[in-house]
Amino acid sequence: MGSIEPNVSALAIFAALWTAVSLGFIVLLGMFPASRRPRGARRAGGVALVAVNCLLWLALAAATLAYGYAELRLTSLIVVGGLVLLFAPAPFELLPESFRDGRRGLAALVALQGAALAMWVAATGGGAFV
Repeated sequence: MGSIEPNVSALAIFAALWTAVSLGFIVLLGMFPASRRPRGARRAGGVALVAVNCLLWLALAAATLAYGYAELRLTSLIVVGGLVLLFAPAPFELLPESFRDGRRGLAALVALQGAALAMWVAATGGGAFV
């Protein structure tokens, strides 16, 4: 493995972060357009959760790609990122529909993305790349 990617720990961190990005993308994809949004996400609290999730998703995606670009070989970044994106719908399909399309799921996504951003800050030493 060392000849393919010498920084295996960074590869594992990138895979975990990119998994959160991919799951967030799948959940948020079902929330647009707003006229077709699930009933649980149409209320005022749901609209705010969608907006917060969108902002967190953008920050997490940018941070994850920056981390991967700084720490990994480009080929590792592409292959692992593609594999994670390919298999991300599998755990999403296991969730109950009420959790996938409701405010409870959006709140859980905020927690997941917040935890992933905290993991990114911890992995980069406060957000600075070494």
